[in-house]
Amino acid sequence: MFDAELREELLRRVEQDQVVRTMVPVSEPLSRELAEEWDAVDIGNTAFLKEVIAERGWPGKDMVGEKGAHAAWLLAQHADQDPQFQRDCLPLLRAAVDAGQAQPSELAYLVDRVRVADGRPQVYGTQYWTHDGVFEPRLIEDPERLDTRRAEVGLPPHADYDRTMRDLYE
Repeated sequence: MFDAELREELLRRVEQDQVVRTMVPVSEPLSRELAEEWDAVDIGNTAFLKEVIAERGWPGKDMVGEKGAHAAWLLAQHADQDPQFQRDCLPLLRAAVDAGQAQPSELAYLVDRVRVADGRPQVYGTQYWTHDGVFEPRLIEDPERLDTRRAEVGLPPHADYDRTMRDLYE
């Protein structure tokens, strides 16, 4: 059953998420105050999403529309302060994808985020970092088949994504 109020709250929270993430260029270090604000937004959003999931299950397209479902994924994706919650979201998001309630590409991003947090190579090449002054993708499992895996979930070839990431963050 569609829940317009929940959809609007998810969208409001994503807007807040994006505002705090775009207040300083990526190339500049965060001030202590901005880092605290960023953490507060993520912690609040994670608590909110946990409550929604506990009460209603994963907020898929039928419940909150396509934009609302995307917003729910983004809140989970940015719940880095609670990696166990991100792990717990994987089977819920996978079931939503299987039911046509979420996008396979969103699941790919969360899979990579969880694997990186667990110290394992990523599968889809979505996660980057700056290591020893070099902006690069985190370690990728079976890089020879990367573009095949990306295509299976609707992601562009990694070379295109890599160019986009470098344009945004270098």
